[in-house]
Amino acid sequence: MDIKAHELVHGSIVCVIDDDGDVRNSLRSLLGSVDIRAETFGSITEFMEFALPDVPTCLVLDVRLKGQSGLAAQEQIAKNRQIPIIFITGHGDVEMSVRALKAGAIDFIEKPFRPQRLLDSVVGALATDHARRQAERASRSLHVKYHLLTPREREVMVHVAGGLLNKQIAAAMNLSEITVKIHRRQAMKKMESRSLADFVLKAAALGLSLT
Repeated sequence: MDIKAHELVHGSIVCVIDDDGDVRNSLRSLLGSVDIRAETFGSITEFMEFALPDVPTCLVLDVRLKGQSGLAAQEQIAKNRQIPIIFITGHGDVEMSVRALKAGAIDFIEKPFRPQRLLDSVVGALATDHARRQAERASRSLHVKYHLLTPREREVMVHVAGGLLNKQIAAAMNLSEITVKIHRRQAMKKMESRSLADFVLKAAALGLSLT
């Protein structure tokens, strides 16, 4: 595992759901060998009762569980949690793998598998969840900044995003050009935009437009 991957998995969690205790112990040992924290569960119910920490996470899920298929569990989990899923199975087929992947699974691995095959998939799944969490944090931060803007500053931001010049914005808002410049400067400051390009990109990320 390279340095970048090691930094990613540090502090991350891999949840393993398998009704076979030996498999759970084996996977815990494998993940632990590369310093990945593993939480193991014998059923979907146990997993759903577990309070997931706010860290990059992925799920290694057996396709066949006592009383419930892993594919049905995938649907149940998706309704409550956003988490990348890696399926493992000793009884897989093409139709099953296609269904799992179409439903959003990251990978579908048939037993017996090489340990490195699973580890590579886990690192990829954790990277996916890490990126999702970063994007969500950035979006929340952007909306917090936007809500600091006054109504007029927001209106100016919309016009700037629409490509209007200060003179055109002044005419559209029935304001002086100097006033528009002040609102624009204040809006850019609150949005922490040091350039017009960044200001416009943030407006686009917020879904702002003239239409």
